[in-house]
Amino acid sequence: MVSDNFFKNKRVLVTGGLGFIGSNLSIRLVGLGAKVTIVDALLPDFGGNKFNIFPIKGKVKTKIGDMRDMALLAKVVRGQEIIFNLAGTLSHIDSMTNPFVDLDINCRAQLCLLESCRKFNPLTKIIFAGTRNQYGKALYLPVDEKHIEDPVDINGINSVACEKYHLLYHRIYGLGVVSLRMTNTFGPRHQMKHSKQGVLNWFIRVLMDRKPVELYGDGSQLRDINYVDDVVDALILVAKSKRANGNIYNLGGLPMTLVEFVEKAIKILGFGKYITVKFPLERKGIEIGNYVANIKKIKEEIGWQPKIFIEEGVRRTIDYYSRYKKVYY
Repeated sequence: MVSDNFFKNKRVLVTGGLGFIGSNLSIRLVGLGAKVTIVDALLPDFGGNKFNIFPIKGKVKTKIGDMRDMALLAKVVRGQEIIFNLAGTLSHIDSMTNPFVDLDINCRAQLCLLESCRKFNPLTKIIFAGTRNQYGKALYLPVDEKHIEDPVDINGINSVACEKYHLLYHRIYGLGVVSLRMTNTFGPRHQMKHSKQGVLNWFIRVLMDRKPVELYGDGSQLRDINYVDDVVDALILVAKSKRANGNIYNLGGLPMTLVEFVEKAIKILGFGKYITVKFPLERKGIEIGNYVANIKKIKEEIGWQPKIFIEEGVRRTIDYYSRYKKVYY
């Protein structure tokens, strides 16, 4: 865990701060002494939840508003020394059925933020949450940052565009920008109502409900998995690093098949089962196959690597939802 005085009294904005990663980050930042402002639209089914920041209630400023609202952004970006830009939608299925919504949230809203920073806070630093989905189907493993970007769905394409907007504003306008291409992340404070924004927490919910997990195909799809605290560490480290400015970094963890992840959760719970089913048509066409990230760049340049073993992360996640699941179901 990262802890020093770098963030003490720093003015920090977290977009999407009521969501999964944003809330965990905000809690950590408050613990490090930062003056945190959260902006979140609380759009239905996107994962935002006011309960997520219960541990820091009264210690952060929270603005419920849409990043497409330029008047709101003009106010909230002023004076912010660091902006963690975690707002957006991650659903591959939704992006294919409602492509213009995905475009609006993952591109137009992002340009609104960047334009607001250009006009009202050009000295700020922005950490953008990219995604492994920008790569599409891997041509080789592990995937490094030089791998071509050939997304298999609308969400991935918009993520590529959004990252490029950020890097363009770095090159042309001097904004301090870093992009972290995140992989499958799980842990406390993830929404548990559906599987469209990440299957790992969904698997845990289904098992906790004593229902069988449905694995598409034979469940042998290889994924690179991170526990949320490790992702928060990465966000904090790149925010502190001047060397990170203008750079792209992969995040990654322990490669594991989906069936192996489910089996670990079953072992920890002491009950549960899974079944294999055919890929639904709407998912088969956008399935990426196996994915493992090469994290050599961030390890060597920034000093980050995951520390939480999957078993420990699953235990922490089960413990959290055992206590608070009524808030998330």
